[in-house]
Amino acid sequence: MPVRLQKLLAAGGLGSRRTIEQWIEAGRVTVGGGVAKLGDKATRADRIEVDGRVVEPLEAAKFPRVILYHKPVGELVTRDDPEGRPTVFRRLPPERGSRWAVVGRLDLNTSGLLLFTDSGELAHRLMHPRHEVEREYAVRVYGELDLQARSRLLAGVELDGSVASFTSIEPMQRRGTTGTNRWLQVVLREGRNREVRRLFEAVGLRVSRLVRVRYGSIGLPRHLSAGQWRELGPPEVRALMAEVGLDGGG
Repeated sequence: MPVRLQKLLAAGGLGSRRTIEQWIEAGRVTVGGGVAKLGDKATRADRIEVDGRVVEPLEAAKFPRVILYHKPVGELVTRDDPEGRPTVFRRLPPERGSRWAVVGRLDLNTSGLLLFTDSGELAHRLMHPRHEVEREYAVRVYGELDLQARSRLLAGVELDGSVASFTSIEPMQRRGTTGTNRWLQVVLREGRNREVRRLFEAVGLRVSRLVRVRYGSIGLPRHLSAGQWRELGPPEVRALMAEVGLDGGG
């Protein structure tokens, strides 16, 4: 059955849905010789070209590869930086006929768990708010989180015209918890730009350090040093797929 073009190409590992939508909007994709437009559908048997090059016949979606990377502070989550600063992609293993799609982003000064996959469909679902995949962070804040501020953060704070909130906030015993610095463990179910920092800023607290320690069912291994990666095994990938309603097969 025909499906939306961006979904079909993403399932074939050509990129994320959003990236492919941008290609379509730019007129870079043709189907059956005609320039595609957003909303067009296609099948695996159709002749599809990107930038004039024929896309090899798309096979049924293969089992995804997923890389877990421990991002250090100071790396950008982008493929290329005009200023020549280091990016997370420089350390990843070579792709096999497709491009790594990053699952969410971490800003320059945030470290911790970052996932990459060769499945655009899996990346799309893991990031989409409707699936409510949990993101857990260890966060060091400057200042005291009183009961009123905690209640506001759990009930919801308006950001960009809509309400954002944490689903849980718990104290942590961790090195660096001295004086006016406090380590907290927080969980949320979406991934807006700088959301953790902005939520704390909304109640008058400043984040001095931020580490993502879990994304869905995948946690950051204690033995994995900053700048290192490991590939997830099939059971871990299937658990991620199950969280977002994908069939993991076998």
